[in-house]
Amino acid sequence: MARDGISLLMLIDDEPAQRRLVSALAARAGWRTLLAGDSETAIAMLGTQDGMQLDAVLLDQWSPDYDPTPLILEIRERRPSLPILVLTAHNSVAVAVAAMRAGATDYLAKPIAPDRLLAALAATQADAGATGELRPLTEKISAPLSFEDVVGSAPQFRAALAIAAKAARARVPVLVEGESGVGKDVIARAIHAASPRHKQPMVTVNCGAIPTNLVESELFGHERGAFTGAFDRHVGKFVGADMGTIFLDEISEMPLDAQVKLLRVLQDGEVQPVGARAPVHVDVRVIAATNKRLLEEVEAGRFREDLYYRLNVVQLTVPPLRERMGDVPALSRHLLARIAAQPGLRSLGLTGDALALLMQHDWPGNVRQLQNALFRAAVLCDGDALTPLDFPQIASQIASRRAMGAARADATHPNEDAAGITLFEGNGHVRQLAEIEADVIRLAIGHYRGRMTEVARRLGIGRSTLYRKLAELGIDNAA
Repeated sequence: MARDGISLLMLIDDEPAQRRLVSALAARAGWRTLLAGDSETAIAMLGTQDGMQLDAVLLDQWSPDYDPTPLILEIRERRPSLPILVLTAHNSVAVAVAAMRAGATDYLAKPIAPDRLLAALAATQADAGATGELRPLTEKISAPLSFEDVVGSAPQFRAALAIAAKAARARVPVLVEGESGVGKDVIARAIHAASPRHKQPMVTVNCGAIPTNLVESELFGHERGAFTGAFDRHVGKFVGADMGTIFLDEISEMPLDAQVKLLRVLQDGEVQPVGARAPVHVDVRVIAATNKRLLEEVEAGRFREDLYYRLNVVQLTVPPLRERMGDVPALSRHLLARIAAQPGLRSLGLTGDALALLMQHDWPGNVRQLQNALFRAAVLCDGDALTPLDFPQIASQIASRRAMGAARADATHPNEDAAGITLFEGNGHVRQLAEIEADVIRLAIGHYRGRMTEVARRLGIGRSTLYRKLAELGIDNAA
């Protein structure tokens, strides 16, 4: 219940540094943070004036021995509708399963990425029935993937995979574009696995999650005493990826100063640690990814043109899931099989009605959102197969989208009948093309009040063709 644009978050954490970091990140998005150092304090704060106005709780599992489940259960009993996010440094799906079954809304892993935290907080503010936001459960169901393991048969997707497979054997940089959640990281891992460097490390860097003033240090390293707070020498990501691959995710978020140094790495194979007197030679294969059109960023002056062409030796675009809906059945079964292999989970089927529901969604969060929806459903399912009842959020989002579409249609044509073309027969089969064409022509004649020249022009055919079709289809001119 945000008031005057300010939302209220309770952070339950006993680590001062983590408190400061989360509070600062939350403040960026207009959140005020209440701090509780332990479970007892948190429960007591629920009864205070501020505690009654909470919009979300973020609970840090600060040690391996600390079980957050009892606290989650107690908060859920006192405040059934209050969103609860769990933050843990222990990348264990079992922790996520236990927390979600106890009533947690979301699960995030440390070190926390700013964009993930802000997206999770934003999702708690959206109405549960109408939100189109992806609640970014950050469990990583990771396993080495070859190109043969990547699921998808849509022509655009297979074309992108073919380009990636050809580029894998070369040392050249690869630029992967596509919306968030389409699987750019999966493509990058497959490229690395198929390359001669597959036995060497692949280092992943989210350029959008590093504070601007630390980008150069994080990527290229720094010497002791190079700047205030540099108490020790730090080896950068590029040196750590020497002889292997570095995956620069969200490359469009890299500051211009760091772009200059990255260009030097690509040109000369040398990195210059902050404060170092001499450069360090590295042999690193660069794969970059972005959810933006990088050429548009160049034209807007936010990305260096020379760096763009250095990165864009091989370029591929991964299509969004809504453009390859035919892949949803195979993807769903594949993801469920991988989820079932995690501790605390089991093999589940997927009913035809549930699959039909998933096929109706437009998946704004793409494959990542599909995986998260299946993960949540699998965690909470009591039966042997997932049904539509296991996807209440997806069903609500579909209903909301249809309602909004109907409202827009009414607003656009307020004085017109809601005429439409029926594509299916009563038995579920598609109608014959001639019948559908006849309905379209009748609709056009009525819409343009029998003005046949206008009807022909709007249908994109000649008048003689229109009259021929009228005769063939048995349509009266006054339809």
